[in-house]
Amino acid sequence: MAWKFDNKIPIYIQITNAIKLQIVTNQLKTGDKLPTVRDLAETAGVNPNTVQRALSDLETEGLVYAQRTTGRFVTDNIDLIKQTRIELAQQELANFTNNMLSLGFAKEELSELIANYVKGE
Repeated sequence: MAWKFDNKIPIYIQITNAIKLQIVTNQLKTGDKLPTVRDLAETAGVNPNTVQRALSDLETEGLVYAQRTTGRFVTDNIDLIKQTRIELAQQELANFTNNMLSLGFAKEELSELIANYVKGE
């Protein structure tokens, strides 16, 4: 079954982000072997070159590494994974904040909104 992609964002970036999310949420654990480029391309319904570019970006970031004859694996660098998780959270917080400010809320109101939401109010 093919993945659903947003036409506004390059597909390779969406694939990179999806794998990155699986790593930081521990769906893919340190040392796990990733599916092959062909398998990922078939699953996603995209060209293998698109998947190759996404995986190359993840390698550049250090989140995955390649072993010449055995494939690609999730890094065992826990600190990098934690840092990436924090960076993703900060991006989400920035998006949330900008959206709330666009709705007319003041920055001072946001922490109360969040606190009430978490409490279930």
